Amino acid sequence: MNSETIDGTGISASRIRRVSTDRPWTWLTLGWQDMMANKAVSLSYGAVLALGGWIFAWLMFEVGTAWAILPATAGFFILAPLLATGLYETSRRREAGESATLAEAIGGFRRNPTQIAMIGVLLLVLHLFWVRVAGLLFALFFGINFAPSLAELPVALLRSDDLFPFLVIGTGLGFILASVTFSVAAVSVPMLLDRPDCSFLEAVTVSIQAVMENWRAMALWAGLIVVFTGLALVPFFLGLVIALPLIGHATWHAYRDLVAR
Repeated sequence: MNSETIDGTGISASRIRRVSTDRPWTWLTLGWQDMMANKAVSLSYGAVLALGGWIFAWLMFEVGTAWAILPATAGFFILAPLLATGLYETSRRREAGESATLAEAIGGFRRNPTQIAMIGVLLLVLHLFWVRVAGLLFALFFGINFAPSLAELPVALLRSDDLFPFLVIGTGLGFILASVTFSVAAVSVPMLLDRPDCSFLEAVTVSIQAVMENWRAMALWAGLIVVFTGLALVPFFLGLVIALPLIGHATWHAYRDLVAR
């Protein structure tokens, strides 16, 4: 069943398709095929982001804020839809029967630069907001003078009576922010890339509508993204070399399934 969505300006937008709950597994399969067909581009893309994670972690160690690595890493989920734009472009070009180089993938931003940039600003604001909230929560529960060394940090946290309420409240707030971000970005960035005449507001509206009308499938998809990305982050970001390209390519196919042409 299709349902017509209306963007914030009252303009008729795209039609949303309804998909089966298990459809995300198909998106992953198609994403894997895209990745295998563009190994050099996809894996290089993932490697660049893994390198960025290493540099970020090193900077956190250098400035003595190692505690911020975890919330900032969680914030990575917020920026990932934008960072994967080059992967959407690679899948789009493959679908059109065109080859893609790394430069052409990165250049996908140029298809709709202003509107994609607006999505980027929104996601960046959400990311910075989450890092700030995490920092405030940490200071609220453990105090501003709580600064054990990295080796002592796990033990110090486990000994604190405030650890459990900190985790409960932090997880709850993180879940709310992640849900909002996922709804906004689920298909909006691929849609802006695919349709140069599409506006920022229309893409966001369609994305939210797609999530609402396919909430079972999208809940599974969100869970798979968290699991794959979380496991990829465990070996010090190394798993992103494969996980991010896979999820990025699969997201393109999610967009193609959910939004009628």
